[in-house]
Amino acid sequence: MNEILSAGRDERDEPAEAPRPVRRQLPSFLVIGVLSTLFYLALFVLLRAATSPQVANLVALAVSAVANTAANRRFTFGITGSDGAVRHQLQGAVAFLIGLGLSSGALALLDVAVPDASRVVEVTGLVVANGLATVARFVLLKLWVFRKR
Repeated sequence: MNEILSAGRDERDEPAEAPRPVRRQLPSFLVIGVLSTLFYLALFVLLRAATSPQVANLVALAVSAVANTAANRRFTFGITGSDGAVRHQLQGAVAFLIGLGLSSGALALLDVAVPDASRVVEVTGLVVANGLATVARFVLLKLWVFRKR
């Protein structure tokens, strides 16, 4: 009976093992998050030299979010294969939008409070916003994007 139910399914598109408990997912999520944040901030600083803080933030966050979702898909949630990858990226875009709202809001507040803020101040504001977005991202990835169907 199991063979009939699983006919036509690609095993590579299933989690590598039974759903991983949060205590096993968090270390991977944290490592990926730290690396993604460093990549995002470096890209932001590079782009910021040529454009406004909001444009630099949008581009840096979009690029790092795609990489982050792909890495979490594979390493945190154990999903391999290409089936569902586009859907996962589109669902991950919701987490991206939350992060974009928080980081754009932080930059807008800085622009009002400290109009000539240094890059260090901008990056500090982005780190705080990114920390808040990370909590929302894990919850969305765990409960919606990569949940066991």
